[in-house]
Amino acid sequence: MFSRFLADVRRNHALEHATVSLLLGRVGPDLRVAGRASGDGFFLYADAPQALLTECVNEALTRLQRGEAFWAVTPHCGTNIATAGILAGLGSAIALGNGKRSDRLGGAMIASMAAIIISQPVGRLIQKYVTTSPDLEGVEVVAIETKNERFYKVRTRRTVAPVAGLVA
Repeated sequence: MFSRFLADVRRNHALEHATVSLLLGRVGPDLRVAGRASGDGFFLYADAPQALLTECVNEALTRLQRGEAFWAVTPHCGTNIATAGILAGLGSAIALGNGKRSDRLGGAMIASMAAIIISQPVGRLIQKYVTTSPDLEGVEVVAIETKNERFYKVRTRRTVAPVAGLVA
């Protein structure tokens, strides 16, 4: 049961990423947008009309179902921010705990910068293998709800059960 929930969140996270990428492509980089995946879809804050959002959600779903897995991973994901923070914190902690007292601050700064540099590819790998899944076979969008055309809830469901013995 819990593994199914996590698989649903990972799929919805991928659909959220693809939707945001398509929205940014149509509206431009000045679009204010943020999202969060859940087991039954995803929440999206976007300064975009519902008709445009609906087009992007449907296109994102179609592209992922066609096998365009690259849409599931994005540099804009909070996973990258969390990865950068964790790596920078660990690097700084190690640097501050080692070496001469006069060299610790410089070492911590260098460790933090190195962590930030490597966090982008590491964050993308974490997205690819842990926090998203581009396998949207059998997933359908059942509703796109809004109260003010800025905050949306995209509801999804999976109509195809995973093959017995395989982790989806």
